[in-house]
Amino acid sequence: MSADESRLSRGTQAAKGSTEPSVAVATLREVEERELVVAAQHGDVLAMSRLMDRLAPWLARICGAIALEQADDAAQEALVQVFRDLRTLREPAALRGWARRIAVRESVRHAQRSRAGAHARGDAETTLAADARDPALAPDVRAVLARLAPEQRAILVLRDLEGLSEEEAAAQLGVAKGT
Repeated sequence: MSADESRLSRGTQAAKGSTEPSVAVATLREVEERELVVAAQHGDVLAMSRLMDRLAPWLARICGAIALEQADDAAQEALVQVFRDLRTLREPAALRGWARRIAVRESVRHAQRSRAGAHARGDAETTLAADARDPALAPDVRAVLARLAPEQRAILVLRDLEGLSEEEAAAQLGVAKGT
């Protein structure tokens, strides 16, 4: 039995009320992603392709909420950086946190560049390409997001969409807690 299977088994037993201490249970997705990371780091092209396919929609959602109309460019650059730098990732289990940090950084960079260009042109409003779950609220949500600075949108995404704590979000953005 592999270490991952053993951990999954112990977690299942703990969840069923055994006396064994509760162990963090790795989901099947996490185990599969770790295996894909290791294979991709060793040159497996198919594993890299599968990994990019899994990450692309998630990173696009993060970039869309932060970079707004620059979301496609930010997501593409984030994916390219993940692809290019995957070999440097030391801990395969850290893939999603590492990729999220890249996506947030690229999104903020693109949004700042876009905002600076909009201010230079005198644009009053920015058109958003964000998708909303309730179409009736979409114009309101877009208008509010457009008025926020990219850094503020990044905080909203990390806290509300990604479920990070205040400390985790601050660490992802490289700022002090509460800023």
